[in-house]
Amino acid sequence: MFVETKLTTAEIKKLLTERLEEMGFTPKNASDEMFYKACAGVVRKILTEKHNHFMEESKANRRKQTYYLCMEFLLGRSLTNSIYTLNLAPEFQEALKEMGVKMENLFELEPDAGLGNGGLGRLAACFMDALATCGYPAIGYSILYEFGIFKQKIIDCLQSELPDNWLPGGEVWLERVPEQTVDVNFGGKVEEFWDYGYHHVLYKDYTTVKAVPYDIMISGYDGKGVSMLRVWSAQSSAIDMDAFNRGDYVKAFGQDSNAEAISKVLYPNDNHPAGKNLRLRQQYFLVSASVADIVRRHMDLYGTLENFAEKNAIHINDTHPALGIPELMLILWDDAGLSGDEAWHITTCSVAYTNHTVLAEALECWPQQLFETLLPRVWQILQEIARRWQEKVESFYHDPEKTAKMAVIWDGVVRMANLCIAGGMAINGVSALHSDILRHDVFRDACRMEPEKFKNVTNGIAYRRWLYQSNPGLTQLLRDKIGDGFLKDGSELKKLDVFADDKAVLEQLRKIKKENKERFAKFVKKKSGLILDTDSVFDAQVKRLHEYKRQHLNAMHILAQYNALQENPDMDFTPKTYIFAAKAAPGYYLAKQTIQMIWALSAETRKNPRTSEKLSVYCLENYCVTLSEL
Repeated sequence: MFVETKLTTAEIKKLLTERLEEMGFTPKNASDEMFYKACAGVVRKILTEKHNHFMEESKANRRKQTYYLCMEFLLGRSLTNSIYTLNLAPEFQEALKEMGVKMENLFELEPDAGLGNGGLGRLAACFMDALATCGYPAIGYSILYEFGIFKQKIIDCLQSELPDNWLPGGEVWLERVPEQTVDVNFGGKVEEFWDYGYHHVLYKDYTTVKAVPYDIMISGYDGKGVSMLRVWSAQSSAIDMDAFNRGDYVKAFGQDSNAEAISKVLYPNDNHPAGKNLRLRQQYFLVSASVADIVRRHMDLYGTLENFAEKNAIHINDTHPALGIPELMLILWDDAGLSGDEAWHITTCSVAYTNHTVLAEALECWPQQLFETLLPRVWQILQEIARRWQEKVESFYHDPEKTAKMAVIWDGVVRMANLCIAGGMAINGVSALHSDILRHDVFRDACRMEPEKFKNVTNGIAYRRWLYQSNPGLTQLLRDKIGDGFLKDGSELKKLDVFADDKAVLEQLRKIKKENKERFAKFVKKKSGLILDTDSVFDAQVKRLHEYKRQHLNAMHILAQYNALQENPDMDFTPKTYIFAAKAAPGYYLAKQTIQMIWALSAETRKNPRTSEKLSVYCLENYCVTLSEL
């Protein structure tokens, strides 16, 4: 029904009515909340049917499948994005209007999905949109975080962290698929033995956590391609019945709590041993469940793993899912019965890695002891990978210093970035400059040895979201001047170059920008009571709070300007409004101190009327995708 034809206002109205009736309501007695759930149900049904058709077509043509593994996907709101990418915004708006409901009010009822935090998650979400729009069959994998990262609350200029309880409004976008639950094993021990000339590995006495999948559909523009994001919820496999029968209920359900902690919060504080343990459990939980799911899908279609690399590309977004490399090798070797050489060849032809930072402290390392106790069989596979890679390095360089520097395991430490290089078929940075630094500095020795692996993929943005959805004035101007082609093909925007000196077009652009600034200022006044000067220059820095993001340098620059204005209030100075939005990791002391400084600076600049006319600082609390769309 939904695959080839575009729905009319009347058809949408009929679908919404039917959905409301299924929920026990009629259009007359349904609240806005019920209408929101009805809209979500209808949109999800449309996307699911389109996705199923898209994937069946891809399978029939034996197309290569892309899998994108990331610890976070910063999706924002699904209702707004889906209605616009399906090109159904006017039809939904009119149908709801005829039913006495404002579509904009329904948008406000949806919380941002608590599945991401910063640029890493936003890039992942953009890729899902782009892959669908370009018609590539793709599935993303992550964890279903019950409480997101946290809800930021600023009290006396200090950041406090509250649970981000997003599921009550966000769960309508999740489709539970319990029949595809995967067992993920931790701890235990490994026994090896030979039988009739064959080497056997027996993994035993482990603890199992159930990875229960939930699916979210992500539409590409025009809705022909639809990506799927599968997120895993951690559930305990059993309770301790002996303890329960003895009345020791805490012990009986203790395993339950330990298992489910895996999918409670994104990026738990890891400045203590328990936090490190939980982080590694999260990372392995994601890759173990996801790689098993990928292999199952491939086997269902082809019945053999010999062509796995030919038909699948697994992308690791940053080092968090790096354990997908030994996990794939483990499945090929232990479960599929391939030789070590065959398993390694397929693995190294299937996995690609995006590096996101050149900072040494951000290139993850884990203590060997944690692997030995938490993931004993994976540890053995890691040792085999490290041996193969070390032999390759030694045969190329014959240099002990380079062997040590490039090692996957060295001096009791597992280096995840080196693991990605050893096991990856491609490594990329996220800008030309970044990729050059990887080639010529951070991973210089690996690049010299395997230069064909190193590539560049410059980050883009889902510009339809910040243009088509969030900036209707500019979208309409573009449509009037260059047509609709830019909505599907960003390169079409170059057609605007011919208007670079057109005074009438430039004046329209100025008016649109002023209207957008006024809309934002209206939000700020409603939220905080502060009045922004919309004639001033808006200078915004919106990123997660980290030293290398340099918010502290920006703040020092503002402080220098403020001091100059204090000494000479009449100096020639273009009025500026600085806008900050950022969350600091709970255990990152200096980042939280920087937030305190910026909020204090905001209060200070408002004290003096003469300087506040020229310089002001505003901080957005609990920044998220939806706030960026203002």
